[in-house]
Amino acid sequence: MTFHTRFAPSPTGPLHLGHAYAAWVAHDLARASGGTFQLRIEDIDRSRARPQWDAQLRDDLRFLGLSWPEPVMRQSDRMPAYRAALAALWSRGLLYRCDCNRHDIAAALQAPQEGAPVLGPDGPVYPGTCRARHPRTGPMPDGALRLDTARALDLLGIDALGFTETGPDAPQGPGSPVMTAAEVRKGIGDVVLARRGMGTSYHLAVTVDDAAQGITLVTRGADLFEATFIHVLLQHLLGLPLPGYHHHRLIRDAQGKRLAKRDDSRAIALYRAEGASAQDIRRMVGLPLSTSAP
Repeated sequence: MTFHTRFAPSPTGPLHLGHAYAAWVAHDLARASGGTFQLRIEDIDRSRARPQWDAQLRDDLRFLGLSWPEPVMRQSDRMPAYRAALAALWSRGLLYRCDCNRHDIAAALQAPQEGAPVLGPDGPVYPGTCRARHPRTGPMPDGALRLDTARALDLLGIDALGFTETGPDAPQGPGSPVMTAAEVRKGIGDVVLARRGMGTSYHLAVTVDDAAQGITLVTRGADLFEATFIHVLLQHLLGLPLPGYHHHRLIRDAQGKRLAKRDDSRAIALYRAEGASAQDIRRMVGLPLSTSAP
């Protein structure tokens, strides 16, 4: 089977060993199958994205031996596509305006009738405070918009969501993981699809963009496994193709903590400055040597 994959970093800091591993997994799977590897810049958070990080990440990826077609898709150029997807959901009564901030949500979840908070892909599952507070007719409002997940599932008339998983490090292993509609309602809830000041969200943007780029195999860390059910739900609602998924292990530090962009000591640029080669870095992350890496 031919795989079309992508690596989609955010230009908000230096790429580290975990990014190198993720990029190589996507690149190697595509090239081994005779497919294509694409780069996408996920820069919807304009308050944190910086041109210097954009340039640095491309330079680091080229150092690792990766190449991709140009021009590169940038999410900041894709706002009309996200707006169109939101409008389609709004017209079907599947979105509602949400005025809650993190403090409001935390306070609502502390109410005795709510019971113990349920943790979903985005943190504590939203209790639905604004679900019936605002009208869903007329022009689509700006600001934060949430998906009415229960209504969406009812509209689709499906009992469960599933996808094809090929990653050996996914929580349920390779196969066809499934989440029932009841589990989606309880364990995911009404996710945000448009954030204040952004006009979209990670979940909406990544789903729309993967379809636009013709991605057939989404590769990413196992920590995003549960979020995949959100994306599958959106694919059904928006009539988009369902790609396969390959969730891989995370690169961690000596204490077992997942690497983050603040871990400058693990930055690819630092290893380069110390004289490490791309093959050295492949060894560090536990990948076999590659003919594409210098």
